[in-house]
Amino acid sequence: MAALPSLRQLRYLLALAEHLNFTRAAQACFVSQSTLSAGLKDLESTLGVQLVERDKQTVALTAVGVEVVARAVQVLAAAEDLSEFASDASKPMHGQLRLGVIPTIAPFVLPTAMPALRETFPQVQLALREDLTALLLERLRNRQLDFVLIALPYDTGDLRVLPLYKDRFWLVGQEQDPTITGRAIQLSNEWTERLLLLEEGHCLRDHALAACSAKEAASVDGIEATSLLTLVQMVASGMGVALLPELAVHSGLLDNLALKSRPLAPPAPERVIALVTRSTSAHMAEFEAIAKVISSVHRKKK
Repeated sequence: MAALPSLRQLRYLLALAEHLNFTRAAQACFVSQSTLSAGLKDLESTLGVQLVERDKQTVALTAVGVEVVARAVQVLAAAEDLSEFASDASKPMHGQLRLGVIPTIAPFVLPTAMPALRETFPQVQLALREDLTALLLERLRNRQLDFVLIALPYDTGDLRVLPLYKDRFWLVGQEQDPTITGRAIQLSNEWTERLLLLEEGHCLRDHALAACSAKEAASVDGIEATSLLTLVQMVASGMGVALLPELAVHSGLLDNLALKSRPLAPPAPERVIALVTRSTSAHMAEFEAIAKVISSVHRKKK
């Protein structure tokens, strides 16, 4: 059987990949530079490939080194999950859990979900992080987060995904907008050509484009919003119309604004709110329990 790299060696490699400096990488690992260098040489010897190129001025990963780093992230995450699973097996729903939430969900779900979670699991401390989907999933894979609350469709790769509930899209425009009439809105060039969008990086932008059967589009005059609040204000100022998720429409986001909203006609496009974790997570029981509470809170609000 071939010799295997140690977890310590893989940590040294990840530290060097992050800092591209032996001194700073050694400091991050709390070892001497000579110890880190020796560990990396042993790793290269074990794998039989060169992972790092360096001279007096620069440090760089080889092409193989880049791939080994990507795989090392997964190996270390799985190993730490295993250790954490064994440690926490006797005390589920206890301690700190780190939850990531995207900006187009957080303000509409957390105000009601968080009190319910605290009441149901008083021994759990939930640390929250709000960010874009891609960045949250990267943190999840790197084991900087335990769970992530996102909207589907989105490519989650090999992560464990638990769909919670559907969230339909509504068209929002000024009260006098002639294209927003009736009980449900049909897809029409009259309003799709005036559609305002969130900026690149927000999955809601892609969902809005998919709802209009458009692969590429730009907001009116090329102006894009950085948040749903900004998007609503742009609509209120007469710049165009917007597709908002039902969660946002029913949250009071449109209150005190001269706006009206209507659902899209069947088959209405929708997104799916989902909780995501690593398939190797040590907190699978907590994952399923938290998902159940969030789903229950949503049903009670309807």
